Amino acid sequence: MQYSNVFKESTNSQGYNRKQWGDAAWSRSTRLARIGCNHFTRTKRLIPKGWDGKLRVERRPVMTNPEAISDPEYSDDENILPGEQISPDEDLLQDEPSDVEEIDCIHSRVASVPSLNLDRFTKLVRLCLRQNAISEIEGLSSLAETLRDLDFYDNLISHIKGLEDLTNLTSLDLSFNKIKHIKRVNHLTKLTDLYFVQNKISAIEGLEGLTQLRNLELAANRIREIQNLDTLTGLEELWLGKNKITEIKGLSSLSSLKILSIQSNRIREISGLEDLQTLEEIYISNNALSSLSGLENNHKLRVIDISNNTVSSLAGLGHLEQLEELWASYNKIDSFADVEKELADKKQLTTVYFEGNPVQLRQPALYRNKVRLALPQIQQIDATFVRVT
Repeated sequence: MQYSNVFKESTNSQGYNRKQWGDAAWSRSTRLARIGCNHFTRTKRLIPKGWDGKLRVERRPVMTNPEAISDPEYSDDENILPGEQISPDEDLLQDEPSDVEEIDCIHSRVASVPSLNLDRFTKLVRLCLRQNAISEIEGLSSLAETLRDLDFYDNLISHIKGLEDLTNLTSLDLSFNKIKHIKRVNHLTKLTDLYFVQNKISAIEGLEGLTQLRNLELAANRIREIQNLDTLTGLEELWLGKNKITEIKGLSSLSSLKILSIQSNRIREISGLEDLQTLEEIYISNNALSSLSGLENNHKLRVIDISNNTVSSLAGLGHLEQLEELWASYNKIDSFADVEKELADKKQLTTVYFEGNPVQLRQPALYRNKVRLALPQIQQIDATFVRVT
């Protein structure tokens, strides 16, 4: 199965389908959004809607470029059709009180930030301008004292600028834009969450001063090497899925890292994790792994995703006593004796995925019973919960 294919559906303990959108672990965020321009009281909940786990406004697809199907050289970037935009004289926020703390203008055809006349909002903490036609970050200096969360997800931004005065930001989302270089964010030293998903970034750079960063998302870019993360010692989550990385390295200083996603890259072996003793979750599906050696020091691992590799043995997992979930679909695992040897003593293990392996394909009718015999503690096999009799 290729990495672009959708995984089989399953439901985890949080109640949402973890894998049905494909590589959901490329990027994961707890985000809220709301259509229109309104303020509201935000409550945290997981609403995964896209492959990156973020809520996106649903739109009906319209084929405006059918030539893209037949022309292999066709480029969306070179054939963008002009979309409808709001008039500069149209004040979308005219009915908002000046003391509002949160504003959402999502999919509202906004092309210019200054057209929103944000100067009068003296207490604004969160500004969400997702899915618009904004090409430049500007007109935000008046919000410098109060603004903490700035969201430009899914716009037309190619260069990072206009953030010079926003030194109180704790969250910045520039995902789904056209950014090629990470620049002019190093002074935002209060940032804890930074998102650059689905851009055109080829190098990790310009982040040395962001020592408060806890979550960094760089999935779906053009990155070939993990580098320049040495000063981010407080980082807890690093999302690097769907890039062009060939080797896991440059992580030794990330002593607080709990989640590492490096799915859909070009990794051939697990290495460079020796110093990550706090690591709890690793997503390394859709690579070129043939073995699981390299996890010897990662005793706190709870979740491992090695789906869509060429692993034939589970040797290397025996010491992981805290393991709760193992996603190993579409590999070359062919021995239930090996499964039992490595996993039978894992009392915390509740979920396993072995679909698409020889152990499942050889005798599909007996597969589930054999898993239960080998691993009696299991509560979920692939997409189905185990029925208690």
